[in-house]
Amino acid sequence: MLTFLRALFILIIASMLWVTSWAGMQCPLFAIPREVFTHPWFIATLFDAYWAFVTFYVWVAFKQTSWVAKIAWFVAVILLGNIAIAAYCLNELSRLPRGGRIADVLTLKRNGPGWLGPSLAVLGITVTLLGLRK
Repeated sequence: MLTFLRALFILIIASMLWVTSWAGMQCPLFAIPREVFTHPWFIATLFDAYWAFVTFYVWVAFKQTSWVAKIAWFVAVILLGNIAIAAYCLNELSRLPRGGRIADVLTLKRNGPGWLGPSLAVLGITVTLLGLRK
């Protein structure tokens, strides 16, 4: 199961990096045509995605003991979405000791802010600011 999860999250992060890079080369980040931006299904999809991000973040906030980590991961998940989510899951899976259990991934608390959450938060802010400039 752990091998499957690692492969799944590698696939997710790789495909999200590919599709966002491809999209970024096609048009600016926030150049969404009005007819798309105001379409009910576009709006519903955004609500669905962001509520899923918040749901995932609740688990992250439960696991993290540092307020710096909690804030950094919130920013990273909201700005980078599934890229940050897959990175968090891969990070958690990599910390699992040999012979560790999935339950440990789900429930063990993490002390300190670490480097990944703050780094992804800075990346998310940078990408967003660059996207606003175009």
